[in-house]
Amino acid sequence: MKRAIIAPAALPATALAELKDWLAITTTRDDEALSGLLRASIDTCGAFTGSMPLETGCEETLRADYGWQRIAASPVVSITGVERLASDGTRRALPVDGYLIDITASGCGRVRLTRTIADSRIVVKFTAGLSADWAGLPDGLRHGVIRLAAHQYRERDQAHGEHAPPASVAALWQPWRRMRLT
Repeated sequence: MKRAIIAPAALPATALAELKDWLAITTTRDDEALSGLLRASIDTCGAFTGSMPLETGCEETLRADYGWQRIAASPVVSITGVERLASDGTRRALPVDGYLIDITASGCGRVRLTRTIADSRIVVKFTAGLSADWAGLPDGLRHGVIRLAAHQYRERDQAHGEHAPPASVAALWQPWRRMRLT
């Protein structure tokens, strides 16, 4: 299974303004670097919680199989299409009666083929995320993203290699953490 982001979440100017306010920065000199830190913090939030914070357009490559297959990203908001993936990399859309889709109440997206295809893989296109925009993101997640970006900005010249989010950020994100038993 391989996931690719095809339409990244939009990061509005208000997110950058919140971070600059937290850091007490009034100039635009570091805006590009701060925006990069915000995007990295959103990715870290997604990895920590197991959920994509902001709605993002994605595609995932799965086996061409009759059984239900789970899309790894969550929560899935919509599944927009399924394509056959040939061994040479070319794609062709599957007709709508060639597959079934399901999105559970918890946001788990699933796909199942209803007919045999010659290709061994399919590509599922979908949108996943907890919120459609920055303003709709729950306060704890949004504040954790801001705090992590600020932490990374302040520690940018340190070489201690800390990879986990600070405890204060982890505490903000903990209520949204999704765990799966395998």
